[in-house]
Amino acid sequence: MKTKTLRKALLTAAVGSLLPLSQASADTLFDAFANGDGGLSFRYRLELVDQDGFNKDATASTLRTRVDYKTQEYNGFTFYIEAENVTEVFADDYNAGAGNSPGNTQYPVVADPQGTEINQAWARFAFAEGQSIKLGRQRILLDNQRFVGGVGWRQNEQTYDAISGNFTLGQSHLFLAWVENVNRIFGDDVPAGDNDNSSLLANWSNQFEGVGKLVAYYYDIDNKDVPAFSTTTYGLKFAGKHKAFGYGLEYASQSDAANNPVDYTADYYRLDASYAFEPVTLFGGYEVLEGDANKPGAAFRTPLATLHAFNGWADKFLATPQAGLEDAFIGVKGQFEGFKWQAIYHDFQAEDGNASYGDEFDAVVSKGLNKYLTAMVKAAFYNADEYATDTTKFWFMLSARF
Repeated sequence: MKTKTLRKALLTAAVGSLLPLSQASADTLFDAFANGDGGLSFRYRLELVDQDGFNKDATASTLRTRVDYKTQEYNGFTFYIEAENVTEVFADDYNAGAGNSPGNTQYPVVADPQGTEINQAWARFAFAEGQSIKLGRQRILLDNQRFVGGVGWRQNEQTYDAISGNFTLGQSHLFLAWVENVNRIFGDDVPAGDNDNSSLLANWSNQFEGVGKLVAYYYDIDNKDVPAFSTTTYGLKFAGKHKAFGYGLEYASQSDAANNPVDYTADYYRLDASYAFEPVTLFGGYEVLEGDANKPGAAFRTPLATLHAFNGWADKFLATPQAGLEDAFIGVKGQFEGFKWQAIYHDFQAEDGNASYGDEFDAVVSKGLNKYLTAMVKAAFYNADEYATDTTKFWFMLSARF
């Protein structure tokens, strides 16, 4: 733990060391800070979980408060800081996970631990139009966050201590990042909340006018604290739209890397299609994460992903089953008088073998109440077969941004 604390201190000092370099014109730098833009947001959420196998249902009532400030650009430099606090209010009958609430193991997990953290603190230098480098604790959201994301659904967001670059030329964009630490949703109070990394993230995309977007990526993850997360993944994705029809194709290949104790390779496939009928859109798809029923640890995994957005909102597949996963899904979404809604059905099967993992129905409705407030009601119903246990989740959320 002392090594991690020292490493974070050095990273913070590296960000801070940019400040004196920019103070040659102190008055202008002062104006950049004085005329910056600040924000304040609140997100209250009530999460209820009824899960077979637990003596009691979980009731998690939490409030996230977030404050941020970004300076104006000065000689290409911009500075940003964001702090957040998660507090239990009204009810705390839940297990926050990863050892955060050892006295509450009789409840299902709701991964929203209490705590206060610096969520982001970075300095960015834009040295040309569309070209910039960012150093410090930052949010990294790549594509649909299937491989690298911020887990924004949880109250404590996942962020990265990293140096990253964005480079745009015409219709092409290249993102590169060297990640030194992953600040996970479980918070600083438990070891699972911080993962020491030496990881390279590379993501290139090109927009083809009137056809679609091609993405190529390479993610080399060296997780020194959780060896099973150390993987090398490369893949291609193409998505586009023609009139009312939308489509997407993706393939990735993964193998063990660095200190991973399991020697394996596994593939990933995804097919998406949608059709817009005013005022609703029908959509569906098929996603496969390969596994090996006879070899533990050989399944395709996505340790940096925003996993809640995939394979059902009940979060039964945050870790890929040993025999892999096939997820066939179909849904409908739309808007009506200011309400946004969506319903989706999943059928889950083992990729290796004939096991049925069950099915799930999810639904959500949200509405902007005014320019500051948004309300959401959401539910997930997972029916187990040869995997996990029956689980029902319900959420009520109220968000405010000022």
